[in-house]
Formats: sequence, C-alpha cells, structure tokens
Amino acid sequence: MGRLQSFERTTVVQAARDLFWDKGFEATSLADLEDATGLRRSSLYHAFGSKRGLFDAAVEDYQASVIRPRLRTLTGPGIGRASLLAYFSELRSAVSALPEDSPRRGCLLVNCAAGLAGHDDLARQVVEGYRSELTETLQDALRAAGTAAGGSAPDRARTLASLGMSAMLLARVNATESVALLDTATEQIRSWFPVHAATDA
Repeated sequence: MGRLQSFERTTVVQAARDLFWDKGFEATSLADLEDATGLRRSSLYHAFGSKRGLFDAAVEDYQASVIRPRLRTLTGPGIGRASLLAYFSELRSAVSALPEDSPRRGCLLVNCAAGLAGHDDLARQVVEGYRSELTETLQDALRAAGTAAGGSAPDRARTLASLGMSAMLLARVNATESVALLDTATEQIRSWFPVHAATDA
C-alpha cells in the first residue's frame, strides 16, 4: 500500500488511539491494531515505522483533539473562578456520560503513566509534560481568580491537578468515585473563592 492520504491517516490514528486508550500500549498487539484500523501490519509499518511510532501519533492526536480543547477553558481572557469551575464540570460530564464499556474512559496520558511511562523515558516526558502544563494552567487561572485567605496558587494548582488526574485514572474502574473526586475539586475552588449565593456558579 502506498502513502496514506491525510484523511485516511487521521482515521487510522484515531482508531489506534482509542485502542491504546482502552488497552494500553503494552497490551495492544499488532493484530489488534490491524483489526482496529483495517490495515495490514506492513502498511502500518510503512506509514508509522513501528507500533511505537503509531502510538506516538495517537498521543499527538489525543493532545490535539482532547487535551488542548479542555485546557482552553482555563486560558485566554476572563479566566478565573468561573473557568476553573467550568473545567472540572466538563471533566465530570465526560466521565458521567461514558458507558462502562467505552474505550475512552479516563485519560490516555494518565493511563500511560500507570504503564509504559514507568519504564520508558520518552513516554515519561510526555506524561510529565502534561502534568506540568495542567498544573501551570490551573495556577494561572487561580491567580486570575484573585487572592483568598490561606494557601498559595502553586499549592492549590498541585491539589487540583492531583484530584483531576486521580479522577481520570479512577474513571476506568470506578466512575462514581471519579465523579466524587471531581466534585471535591469543585468544592475546593468554591471554598477558596466564595461568592454570594445568588451569583454562585
């Protein structure tokens, strides 16, 4: 098979992405990838070089189509308390809406942190980059929300990032507890930045 067309590449990468998302890198076989993408392994190797090359393309797609749109809630003009609440509300809705057999439960990068990234430097860098970006973005939104008694923006950002990432990991096995963690993050934000009940979001 010749070079994949751009639209075909996207379809293949996203099919592989959902498989890696569901099963993890190590548990996904080449036969699984052939079934999911409809391509023979020779075509996959031609287009991506290796199973790892396809995984890296899947991670890039995940960052572009899932992570970046979510983080946009926490960036730009007008960020602050409302955007922090909106971010965790969106995560809560995503966890609540997915059926138990969905391959898209949790977070591909958090799932990777529990597997491949434990012994792979490149994967570890990707996961750490995500954690760092999330924490810094939350920190910016916290600072924009204004000052409140007690605590610092870095400490609070670390708390919220930990709650969010833990919730995404738990979403694979216990959606109810995942939602509870996201609700805890919401309550933390409201306690740090209280407003009059009539205007509370």
